[in-house]
Amino acid sequence: MSYTLTEIYASLLSRSDEEKKIVLPRFFKTGKGQYGEGDKFIGVTVPNVREVAKEYKDADLDVVDQLIQSPWHEMRLCALLILVNNSKKEVSKETFDYYLSRTRYVNNWDLVDLSAPNIVGKYLLDKERDILYRLAESDLLWDNRIAVVSTLTFIRDNDLNDTFNLALKMMLHKHDLMHKSIGWMLREAGKRDAERLYNFVRDNKSVMPRTMLRYAIEKFDYDVRKELMS
Repeated sequence: MSYTLTEIYASLLSRSDEEKKIVLPRFFKTGKGQYGEGDKFIGVTVPNVREVAKEYKDADLDVVDQLIQSPWHEMRLCALLILVNNSKKEVSKETFDYYLSRTRYVNNWDLVDLSAPNIVGKYLLDKERDILYRLAESDLLWDNRIAVVSTLTFIRDNDLNDTFNLALKMMLHKHDLMHKSIGWMLREAGKRDAERLYNFVRDNKSVMPRTMLRYAIEKFDYDVRKELMS
């Protein structure tokens, strides 16, 4: 079935909440000089965006492409969730390549976190992962976050190597958002191999940003956390 951008926008707009229109720009740091500078919000919650993405899951790729280039945050999220919904069984090479060609529009942490593991990570499960290391070297913050957050899919498959390797590669990243995302992935890896996480943190704590360190060791017992923070 053929849908239009106008239809999808109207469906999102019908779910808009005036309070969220005020709160979301603050939450996603859209002020001058902040990481989400200039982003615009309709005021729709993620569950409601999911509803719209499900309703329009058969939208043509050219419509999805219009959505992903929209100045409205929720429209970009809707586009990404349509791609995710259509990749539940398998991520096609076309979807993978398309996603990587549009990362400049995957430009806030929620957009990355709700799409990268389910598209990039899923596609690369049984493939070479050199692309993640190239993304880690990109000048674009969101490429860097895509690189590490995509490894969540590997972690769930008990494959932890890329998580630790990318954490080491981006250890000295300047942005707090990366400190948080790397710490988060390390924590998830630690749920699968606590000893490996402990050793990694012990060996790197002198250079590891404190936010990253705190996130990584959050699930350890108090005494272990105290030791690693010292």
